[in-house]
Amino acid sequence: MIVYFTLTVAVLALLLLVKKNTVSECAGCGRIGFHRGMTRQDAINAIVLAAIFLGLSAVSALRLNVGNDYATYVEHMHLINSKSDGWIPKVPEEEGFKALTYVIYKLCGFENYVLVFAIFAFLTVLFFMKGIWRQSKWFELSFAMFMLLGFYFQSLSTVRYYFGLGIALLSIEYLVKKDYPRFVLMILVGALFHKSLLIILVLYPIAVINWKKWMYALGAALGASCFFLRPIYAKIAVKIYSDYQGTATYDRMIAGPIHYSYISIARCALILAASIYLYKDEIKGNRENIFFFHCNVMSLALYVFAAFLTDEVISRISYYLTITHVLFVPALLLGIKDPKKRKICTSLVLLGCLMYFVIFMKRIAPANGTRILPYTTIMFDDMPPILSETGY
Repeated sequence: MIVYFTLTVAVLALLLLVKKNTVSECAGCGRIGFHRGMTRQDAINAIVLAAIFLGLSAVSALRLNVGNDYATYVEHMHLINSKSDGWIPKVPEEEGFKALTYVIYKLCGFENYVLVFAIFAFLTVLFFMKGIWRQSKWFELSFAMFMLLGFYFQSLSTVRYYFGLGIALLSIEYLVKKDYPRFVLMILVGALFHKSLLIILVLYPIAVINWKKWMYALGAALGASCFFLRPIYAKIAVKIYSDYQGTATYDRMIAGPIHYSYISIARCALILAASIYLYKDEIKGNRENIFFFHCNVMSLALYVFAAFLTDEVISRISYYLTITHVLFVPALLLGIKDPKKRKICTSLVLLGCLMYFVIFMKRIAPANGTRILPYTTIMFDDMPPILSETGY
């Protein structure tokens, strides 16, 4: 745990040096300008961002058997590499993941799973950092939320999914700017590594349009119908996520007890209350904030009405919506005109995020389903035998 706490403190301290509003930007694109007119603050920003990127990437890339699926991935990558022995193994990962693994293993001449994880680590951190830098109106707060709400640390556990989530965050810019070909292309490429990304092609276009009153009424009716049509919706969900067909997860969807994520519901409800209060000033007429507002509404509806789908399914859908919180909350805080009230609200947001971070590290990080604690590294530890080596 000391590795994660040290990393988080270091990142939060470095963020204090960043001042995005002094960055030389090219036509508002949010890129740091490496040119003759580069200011001292630009140089500081570049150095700090590079240090944060290297720190986050290194901790992720150097881990060993950390994460819920690490050993499973090593086993599956071994089976993918076994394709050269004249048979085609059946593994659940998408074709992009299979191709990347196969190429890396052949280029290295051995089963270099560490390099595969390192590549995903570098790209995932890059996508998140680039997405937040280019789109956030308050980068320092957005990135602090990204760290404290556990998005980075979850990427150590669910590798392919968070790789896709980083792509989803980065793609929002193109959707908001109506660059639909690039948006669709990014999602389709990302789906080669995690097919759940395809649901964004439905959710994000719905969120970006201006909803009419009848749409809110229809959404409320659809949500309420989940209490009466649970088996039908469960079957539809399994059609989308076919991996759950015939599993215990599917049985829980049909008739199992419902477990609500009260922390997620509370977070979405608080953001909804704040956004309604600031709707006329900050959201109405603003295409980007309307998108964030609708993403929060849909995520709240999922947590309240569709909780019967179980955490495994709900998280796959809702995180594509709640990742927008790291952009939306800072935008709402900047919309508070009174500096004193803004400072108080910002302090409360950071306090809430810090409390969640402590709970996450104490209860979620070491638990089955996440298992990023204890942290072990390739520098001091050995990979335990996988299924293909033990036979059981």
